[in-house]
Amino acid sequence: MAEAKKPLNKANAWAEARTLMHANRGRLALGLVILVVNRAAAFVLPATLKLLFDHVIPEHDTSLLTWLVVGVLTAALVESASGFALAQLLGIAAQRAINDLRKAVHDHVLRLPVKSFDATQSGVLISRVMTDAEGVRNLVGTGIVQLVGGLLTGIVAITMLFWINWHLTVGIIVALGIFGSVLGVAFKRIRPIFRERGKLNAEVTGRLNQTLGGIRIVKAYTAEPRERAVFGDGVDRLFAQVRASMTGISLVSALGTLVIGVVSAMTLIIGGHAIMAGTMKIGDLLLYIALTALVAGPVFQIASIGTQITEAFAGLDRIRELRSQVPEDADDATRQATPPLAGAVTMEQVTFAYDAGRPVLHDVSFNAPAGSTTALVGSSGSGKSTLMSLLIAFNRPQEGVIRVDGHDLATLRLASYRANIGVVMQDNFLFDGTVADNIAFARPDTPRAVIERVAAIARCDEFVRGFDKGYDTIVGERGVKLSGGQRQRVAIARALLADPKILILDEATSSLDSESEAAIQAGLAELRKGRTTFVIAHRLSTIRAADQILVLEGGRIVERGTHDELMGHSGGRYRALHDRQFAVEHERYVNPGEELPGEIKAATLTRS
Repeated sequence: MAEAKKPLNKANAWAEARTLMHANRGRLALGLVILVVNRAAAFVLPATLKLLFDHVIPEHDTSLLTWLVVGVLTAALVESASGFALAQLLGIAAQRAINDLRKAVHDHVLRLPVKSFDATQSGVLISRVMTDAEGVRNLVGTGIVQLVGGLLTGIVAITMLFWINWHLTVGIIVALGIFGSVLGVAFKRIRPIFRERGKLNAEVTGRLNQTLGGIRIVKAYTAEPRERAVFGDGVDRLFAQVRASMTGISLVSALGTLVIGVVSAMTLIIGGHAIMAGTMKIGDLLLYIALTALVAGPVFQIASIGTQITEAFAGLDRIRELRSQVPEDADDATRQATPPLAGAVTMEQVTFAYDAGRPVLHDVSFNAPAGSTTALVGSSGSGKSTLMSLLIAFNRPQEGVIRVDGHDLATLRLASYRANIGVVMQDNFLFDGTVADNIAFARPDTPRAVIERVAAIARCDEFVRGFDKGYDTIVGERGVKLSGGQRQRVAIARALLADPKILILDEATSSLDSESEAAIQAGLAELRKGRTTFVIAHRLSTIRAADQILVLEGGRIVERGTHDELMGHSGGRYRALHDRQFAVEHERYVNPGEELPGEIKAATLTRS
């Protein structure tokens, strides 16, 4: 079922617009003054026409003609200079506002909790930062000032029109009033279209981003036809919205042209009869026609700028909606800065649920002394990664307390706390930069010698030496130019360089072959010294030396102890996992050609 269109939240849009306009009130006020001068200069030519046909030509007054020429040239110079100044003043102000808004939205996005990114496509967030901010140029740039200035010009021109011929002016106002009413109805219907268009554009961009990012999977599973169909459907729906908005704008423009035609016809009929009756001079008619153009101009500006402002308001509404989401550090002002940590971690009866009423961790308690190594084992979905996300403060427990060196984690400021954490995730994300840049990600000002030293500990130098540019080699988007094992080692070096007090290794050696794993274990042993380390591992052979092993099942700790202690429980869960894994590895490497028992196959699939 298609999602219902969400109407424009005018309160949100106006609140965001007022904030922007207040921040740029000085430039907007100066721009309005310049525009008044510009519009005043525009009245010189109509006035000159009246004097030319009513006085200069009938009276052969050449001296007045000279002054009229000087006046027209001066007015043209003033209008040209003020137009240039207006474009420079407000154009730059608009681009600065766009720049500032993008930075503000980007900053807010970075402060959102991880769950917000899990629930929102990256393309949607990119659209909020880059595309939706573009519309503000019509609020703090020339758009809103031209709209206000056009209205002022129209009021002055209409006043003069009443003075020249009020009968004709009443008819023109009626025609323009009808046009204005139609504009109001049209804008009311166009606004939701612009909002939906922005939403669809973000969705299509997000899907395209996913497709290109996972192009190897797309090609491996020959999913190109499906992706073409999904993208084609998205751009078709986007086209339908664009077509609807363009149709609405075209109808408005067509109606405007019709109104101008009606006004012109009325002017010719009434004005022509007035001249023949001797109640109006030719100069008055020419002045009237010129002033009518000055009235019609603002009306068309309303049609053009009004549409642009409508689009801007739709974008501001979406930005406001995003910025209304509470950032994860919203309460940091009331939290204390993290003191120097030793790294002791305690969890006391912690319960956590991603969805209300469906907890994935139940009453978890353990103590990890400073400098100790705690291993987490269990089947897939048992809660190991969730437990670590709580320790990093990606999520907060619904019940229970997490303490670090005796401090309640909920009372510590996020940035200062996370500065004490080093993480090697199961999915090792590398940025499109050099090997050195990725290693020094946490501390970008680190000297090259230090980068290479930690890289050697992580055994990165073994493959970096083979690159022509060494540590200056570009790794590509998401590290695509490196193998899985190479990306893993770079991630470990990155954690090493961060010099954390608490280290989290989530399958840190999962992408390494046996030879590479053996080489890197020594480096990890050095890394763990003096640090509180948490290791998530399916390969139980890598955690034999852990100070304690926590066995999780169904979000609960069902066993805990050292490797030897847990192996002593003949009917224990850890012993069963170990024996099954040992059997699988023995079968794989000793008798690779023999069929595995069904139970061992199931264990293998579970671990994978």
